[in-house]
Amino acid sequence: MKLIIQIPCLNEEHTLPLTLSELPEKIDGIDSIETLVVDDGSSDRTVEVAREHKVDHILSLGSNKGLAKAFLAGLNRALELGADIIVNTDADNQYNANDIPKLIQPILEKRADMVIGNRRVETIKHFSPWKIFLQKCGSWFVRQISGTKVPDATCGFRAWSRSAAMQVNVVSDFTYTVETLISAGNHNLAMEYVDIRVNEKLRESRLFPSISSYLKRTLVTIIKIYSMYKPLKVFAIAGGVTFMMGFAIGCRYLYFFFQGMTEGHIQSLILSAILLIVGFQIIMMGIVADLIAINRQLLEDIQIRVKKRDMDSGRDDSQ
Repeated sequence: MKLIIQIPCLNEEHTLPLTLSELPEKIDGIDSIETLVVDDGSSDRTVEVAREHKVDHILSLGSNKGLAKAFLAGLNRALELGADIIVNTDADNQYNANDIPKLIQPILEKRADMVIGNRRVETIKHFSPWKIFLQKCGSWFVRQISGTKVPDATCGFRAWSRSAAMQVNVVSDFTYTVETLISAGNHNLAMEYVDIRVNEKLRESRLFPSISSYLKRTLVTIIKIYSMYKPLKVFAIAGGVTFMMGFAIGCRYLYFFFQGMTEGHIQSLILSAILLIVGFQIIMMGIVADLIAINRQLLEDIQIRVKKRDMDSGRDDSQ
């Protein structure tokens, strides 16, 4: 049983040594532990530091692709290297590496395909009350649309079984945390969460310049990803609301029509007709999008089969 711990990095020469030094060397049930550093176009000595600390594998992306793309590249590389379990952690030593055994235990016991850490954000000292509130609300919202019970949706300290990792696709260029949860929920992966500890903050987050920016980009990502998996529902709601607005305005016009007071209300009739047509068109677009989503699901199934065949054959050859 091989565990690969992947660490996406962008200019982490100062924090990476501490992160690497705290990774476990032995875990019950694991035969070998390897580390994979994913260099997302660092301009400092991140790669040199990784080599100095004898990291097993280094994947350099050449230029900055963003956290989501770096994460996915690392996941695929770990699969190519024959990982049975993959753990993702941050290079800024945010997560306590001593909790990795706890994180992978549900996978070792075959209870889960994916395990997410729960930071219990209300206990984190450097989180402001406003940030805690937003984290709680955001996680609740993600639970509703993903059908999962994960209390900390944005935690990046996660573990995947080999089969679950093969099903991961990330289309966002911002962050992978919310997207992979929605995807896992729609693929009916067995998920669990475990309480984890966090370390003292070493630096400010580089993922977003402000809370408002993070909220905006995350909301866009949620809408986009949810629309990928539930397009008919999204378009039906949007089209239904538009159609009903047109219907209500049309009823209002009919009221005045039967009262013989149509003068001055012709604009309502025009607006009603426009809204009815647009609402109907949006619903039709939802039906087409749903058919496309079915086709995408078939393509994902083919992708998983091809990935499993290629990566498993590569692992057999290396052995």
